[in-house]
This record gives sequence, C-alpha cells and structure tokens, in this order.
Amino acid sequence: MHSRKRFGFIAAAIPSVLMAGALAADPAFAAAGTSHDGGAAVTQQPGDATIPLPNHECQAVAHTICYTPAQLSKAYNLDPLYKAGITGKGQTIVIMTAFGSPTLQHDLDVYSKQFGLKTTKVDVISFRRQPVFDPDNNSQINWAIGITGEVELAHTAAPDARIVLAETGVDVAQTVTGWRQVMDAEKYLIDHNIGDVIVNGFNTTENNFPGFDKGDFSSIEDLRYAFKDAEKHHVTLIGASGQRGTTSLEPDGSTPYPFQVNSWPSSDPLVTSVGGTSLHLTDTGERTAPDSVFNDNDIHLGASGGGLSHVFARPSYQDGVKNVVGNHRSTPDISMNAAGRGGFWTYGSAVPVFSGWRELNGTEQGAPYFAGIVALAGQMAHHRLGNINETVYKLAAASRHDARTGIIDVNDGTNNNVVNVPGFTAVDGYEPAAGVGTFNAALFVPRLAQGH
Repeated sequence: MHSRKRFGFIAAAIPSVLMAGALAADPAFAAAGTSHDGGAAVTQQPGDATIPLPNHECQAVAHTICYTPAQLSKAYNLDPLYKAGITGKGQTIVIMTAFGSPTLQHDLDVYSKQFGLKTTKVDVISFRRQPVFDPDNNSQINWAIGITGEVELAHTAAPDARIVLAETGVDVAQTVTGWRQVMDAEKYLIDHNIGDVIVNGFNTTENNFPGFDKGDFSSIEDLRYAFKDAEKHHVTLIGASGQRGTTSLEPDGSTPYPFQVNSWPSSDPLVTSVGGTSLHLTDTGERTAPDSVFNDNDIHLGASGGGLSHVFARPSYQDGVKNVVGNHRSTPDISMNAAGRGGFWTYGSAVPVFSGWRELNGTEQGAPYFAGIVALAGQMAHHRLGNINETVYKLAAASRHDARTGIIDVNDGTNNNVVNVPGFTAVDGYEPAAGVGTFNAALFVPRLAQGH
C-alpha cells in the first residue's frame, strides 16, 4: 500500500509488444520501483506511438485495456456536469511530489490536444533546492513518469481547475526519509491559501516508522501538523491507498511484509483514502460488467490497497461500519479505476528512451482524478469542502435505499489479496478493498457539495 512503482521506462527500449506480465517477470523492473509504490507504467503503446490505441486494439495487440478521458467521463457520468458548467473553475488542486518533470507543461499540452481538452498552465512551486533532472536516475525517472500522469488525470476530471505541482527536493522512501519536508511544504501551501484539494499519492508503511514495533506512534503523530492545519482551513486531503493489497514494503523498499499492514498518510483519519477498482468498458465507455475490486493477481501489477490501520483508532465517520473495521481506522474510503489491466492513457517525454504514449495504473493515478471530482463539488458548493469523509459515509449509508446519492456499491466478490497475504472480499456495503464503493458523478457531486 506504499505508493509508487514504475516499470515502463526500461521497457521502452524493447521494440516488441509490451505486455504487463512481461514487465513484471524481469527483476530489474521490480528493483526500479523500490522507493515508491503507486501508479505503474504498465505498457507502452505497441506499434505507432504517435496516438493512443482504441480500447479494442489495445486488447488485441497488447493484451491489456487502455482508457481515454472520454471513456472515463462516460463511465463516471461526468458529461452532465460539464454541460452545466461544472468544470472545477475557481478551484485549485495541489499535487505533492518529490522532484518533478522538466517536460510537464509540454506533455500536458500534447495530452490535452490529443483528447480534445483545453490545456491549462501548471504552476510549479519548488521547496528546497531541486536536483538537476537526470534521465538516468531511476528515482527521478519514476517520479517524473508518475507525476505527469497525476497532473493529466486531475486535469481530465476538472479541466478548468488550477493545478499546482508542489515539488520537494528529497525522495520519500520506505525509510520515511523526506516526510518532514513534504509536511512543511503542505503547511506552507495551506497557510498561504494555495489549494482547495491536496493530493498525496505516495505512502510509507506504518510499520516502518520509528517506534512502531514498541507501540510508539509519535513519529507519525509528529508529522500530522500539516493535516491538522488543512482541517483548520477546510482543505480536502486526498490519498492513494496503494496497490499492494493488504501488504506493503519493508524498509528495504523491495520486500513485502508477509502479513497485513497499512500505510500512512492514506490511513490518516484526516485523509480521504482512494482505493482501486477495475472498469469493464467498451470503446465508448459503456460498462460491460459492474466494477470490480482491482486485483491483477501479481505483486508488481498489484491489487487495491486496503486494510486496518494499527496506528489510528476508528474515526467517528466509520462508526456505521464498526462491524467490519472494529476499533481501527480502515482504508480505503471510496474507489475508482486503478487496474493494471485497464489503466489510463498518459503522455510523457521527460525520459528520451521512453517518450510517448503509455498506460499508467494504480491508485496514485486514481487519487488525482478523484481530487478533480472534489474540485467539481467545491465549485458547485462555492466553498471549500474540507474533510469529506463524514459526507461520504453518510451518503453510503443512505445509498441502501436512495440511488440518488451517487454512491455505487462494489460487491462482485473479488479479493484484494497479494503474495499470499489474506485480503478482503468485496461484499454488499463497506469492506477494506473498495471502501464504500465507487460513484456516479452526476449524482454524487451535487450531494457532496451539499454535504449530505
């Protein structure tokens, strides 16, 4: 459930059709993503890389599924909102990252033009000194690939929202290095009124923080000052639940724990944790089957991060699901597409050897898209929404007898287990695999804006 993994930048050197399974089989790809975990570059478009392939060709040629903005808009029923002028105008989405990408603006412009979206200027704010981008540095490559996709997906969901990329100058790894700088940066942004929604797409396993094995959680608690500041200023915090199912990585950044763990900041009660589903769509975005829990049955391709926190007690907004979560904070809260075999088309050119169209997956990519959904609701409400979790759980409870809440249960029975660590099976109602489920934006956004 720790946030980033990347494979695609090495795969670009392979001229043959790139398939997810082939990437995962090479140990070099596993090593490449040891410091982060989240969205994975699963496949590059085979053949002509000048335009993205339509969905049916992706399946026929690359044996995977590749979704476009139009398919996502159709699947999540966003078009009625756009036609009504609800596009995120007046809202600011902040995306946190280590390092950044020197070609970010260019790549967003190319992406937007390809899919008929008007582009937007990304405001980049750097905290501390940034290293010069090195296209041979795996860590910088990983972040550049992932953050490009995050920006493109936030823009896809809320095309008129302002996007701010907040770059810190140090990697955030499973060794917890860098979190203080990230929290300092977030507090600065909040105190200077920059951002209505902030996305943290990366996590560190709770067990990796100093003192955890002794039951001392102060090392995490001492980092929460930015989140408490966000609560005070009514800023919404969005986190990715990750995609290692109910496990995550040990401090070495490559070994998964052999038992259930959770990751921070996704597990923080002040954060809305976004888990992963698998969409099943036609080329035009029509569903061919109900959404299912994201599980590609592979530790590298992943499964929806989810489980019980061993640091945080059950928050009041989860009292209605205490029969599932017990006394623990549980993640995720809500979910959207994140599957490796059904990811998002993105465009990037920061790394010459892997320049062009690629498919990214993971909750790290779903989280900024959901942040765009929150921005739409913020525009409709004419004010910041703050912590939306209480509203999400109220709507989920009401959805049992009122389809107008826009909450859609994910209950197909898929499990989010990986590497023999038991997972949670999707059932009616809440479970730590897809949370309360997914959403129909045309119904969900107005109710989120109303707060009930």
